[in-house]
Amino acid sequence: MSRRVLIITYYWPPSGGSGVQRWLKFAKYLPEAGWEPVIFTPENPDFDLQDESLVKEIPSTLEVLKFPIWEPYQLFSKVKGKSKSHPGRLMEQKERGILEKLAIWMRANLIVPDPRVFWVKPSVKFLTDLVKSGQFQAVITTGPPHSMHLIGRDLKRQTGITWIADFRDPWSQWEFLDTLPMTSFIRKKHQELEQSVLKEANAVMTISPTFQQDLEKLAKRKIKLLTNGYDPADIPLGFSPKKKESGKLHLVYSGIIDAIRNPIPLMEAMKAEFEASADQIEWTFVGKVSEQVQNYVKVDSWLSARIHFAGYVSHQEVFGFYKKADALVLILTDTKNAQGNIPGKLFEYLATGIPVLALGDPKGDSAQILADSAAGEVIAHTDSQGIRRRLANLMNTSSGETKSADLEKYSRKSLSFQLAKILDEHTLS
Repeated sequence: MSRRVLIITYYWPPSGGSGVQRWLKFAKYLPEAGWEPVIFTPENPDFDLQDESLVKEIPSTLEVLKFPIWEPYQLFSKVKGKSKSHPGRLMEQKERGILEKLAIWMRANLIVPDPRVFWVKPSVKFLTDLVKSGQFQAVITTGPPHSMHLIGRDLKRQTGITWIADFRDPWSQWEFLDTLPMTSFIRKKHQELEQSVLKEANAVMTISPTFQQDLEKLAKRKIKLLTNGYDPADIPLGFSPKKKESGKLHLVYSGIIDAIRNPIPLMEAMKAEFEASADQIEWTFVGKVSEQVQNYVKVDSWLSARIHFAGYVSHQEVFGFYKKADALVLILTDTKNAQGNIPGKLFEYLATGIPVLALGDPKGDSAQILADSAAGEVIAHTDSQGIRRRLANLMNTSSGETKSADLEKYSRKSLSFQLAKILDEHTLS
């Protein structure tokens, strides 16, 4: 007989992104491992990226509980009278007026740990009786937003249920907090809340070895590692890398380009390497790209003739772009959390068999995964000669396919069985 686990997540289809896919895929495969998931998510969340194709992936038998959420962004919208009042979006604006600065200051110092904190008390009140009735054998919370963990913490305090906290990003050491005008008192409040979660959860898990080590130092306890992965079912039947043409190189990047993911060093190296060459190179961005980067390309006639912005497309449509690629580009963060940055799409890149060109920390977790799978290497943003050398190698190679070894451990099904084992350890003892 299956046991039931309540999964509390802010992001759920039609929201897009790797954080959504992580728990959508766990919900898909956990039943095969003996656990029946039940999703608890906001009825009216505020998120930028939408992917309706992910809605079709929700198993028809999956129970999804939706509960209303109030978020303060609507207040900012009323004051400003436009959609750019979301503090998260304001962070990317170079020029900010008084009201924008006020919104960011309020986000940093009056709303702790994040703007979804107003969902905590009503959610705990709604869920307590359900948990007390014995419907669930465990609760999992996933953050960010890290306020989700406060729901799990309070449910455990009131009911004693087994609770697992999933950190997809750090909390008190998260680079995003450094971009906020936060007082030292509020920074300490984040640390105190984080400590309560790290100490009170029955188990804590995270997505990368570096984040695992960092959390173990903070928590003074063992942290479980459960990476993101890929779903073989997502890869179209008969998919294979295209045969590379001599003297041509088509790069494809999939995902978000924002303030902490900088593709410009690769653009500069690309121009330096091929501007005087007869070789033909092009680069397609699939996803949301910051205005700063688009403007950088727009004012350079050589780049603008070779770089294309396809915009955001559904997860299903991404594979059509992969089929046209000679190499897939990975732009990792260039920040203090860079070593632990393993984007979910890295595993999907590996599964396609297409070579990978990555910018980031050469000693980070993503670099280790790429090296182990012989699919590519991670080059520092500042290593222009290294980037040029990798581009030249990709241009001159005759094969567009890599043979990645031992990818099964990163399959969503395999990872779901690992999660079930963690649940078993803490509910059967």
